[in-house]
Amino acid sequence: MTGTAIVVGAGIGGLATAVGLRAAGWDVEVRERAPARPATGTSLGLWPGGLHALDALGLGDTARARSRAAADGRFVRADGALIGNVDMAALRRRTGDAVRVISRPALLGALSDALDDGVVRYGEPVPDVRALTSRYDVVVAADGLRSRARTVLFGDAHRPRYCGVTAWHGTADVDAPGMTETWGDSARFGVTPRAGGRANWFACVRAPERATPAGGELAALHRRFGGWHPGVREILDHLGEASVHRNDLYDLAVPLPAYVSGNIALVGDAAHAMTPDLGRGACEALADAVALTRRLTARTRVPEALTAYDATRRPATQRLARAARLLNRAVHTRLPVAPARDAAMRLFLTAGRPPA
Repeated sequence: MTGTAIVVGAGIGGLATAVGLRAAGWDVEVRERAPARPATGTSLGLWPGGLHALDALGLGDTARARSRAAADGRFVRADGALIGNVDMAALRRRTGDAVRVISRPALLGALSDALDDGVVRYGEPVPDVRALTSRYDVVVAADGLRSRARTVLFGDAHRPRYCGVTAWHGTADVDAPGMTETWGDSARFGVTPRAGGRANWFACVRAPERATPAGGELAALHRRFGGWHPGVREILDHLGEASVHRNDLYDLAVPLPAYVSGNIALVGDAAHAMTPDLGRGACEALADAVALTRRLTARTRVPEALTAYDATRRPATQRLARAARLLNRAVHTRLPVAPARDAAMRLFLTAGRPPA
């Protein structure tokens, strides 16, 4: 089946869906409320599933060239003692890929470059997706965490919910070939590799929503993490106030009962916003795009295709969202529970295997 589609939102899920549908012969346009494509942004983990979704879109090699592979992965305590290792070699044997890290602008650029000029129209918000349903065969709502489409279709009950944790993030001129996540008392600090021999970093603590720390963000980081192991302190020593960004973390207060409504399909954070604890947000948005494209091209009727998309993606992504929420709560637990938390993660890394 081919037809006409409009995508609301030019983030990862929206652009990926547009790329997939255009390649399958659909007439597609994208509307984005922001005035332009973002030139800055945090880095994203591409697990093998995300890379394979990009392969399906014809962009896997481009993403690999613009990203950096993580040589290894470790979880450690605040004093630097090892909790456990992520077996990247085993992951590569199982899936053909390990984990790569790419900046959001680089991934958005790769997706945008695959579309013809004029397909994406910036500075054009869509207040009500229902107004588009009679003009297009399919409407794709990909308008992110604070999705207007989700609220219009399903109501305020499915609004974003603050999970009780705030996150700082940025980049530093420190070479970090591997991924390290440090767990302390109700806090954590992560470092991942970045192209160009630099590092991405993030730090999370429990805090009131929209709190403003005394003395600024950098001072708050030094107060909370300045006594942690040398790997954390090295990152802090390379930061300036302007390089520190902060976002409170949210997921959906109530999971959606469906990812489709009529001829409208939700993808990415609009459908299943989750906390970043599993590092899967970008990967799942890409998987949504590929699944939706495949269902629409394999079926002869839009309702059947969207029903199949919902049946495929909703159970899987809502399981991941629950897992991310539980991990968020566990990681940010206080002493004396933290040793039991660390032991559970050590057992999982030894006997289990991460979702790819």
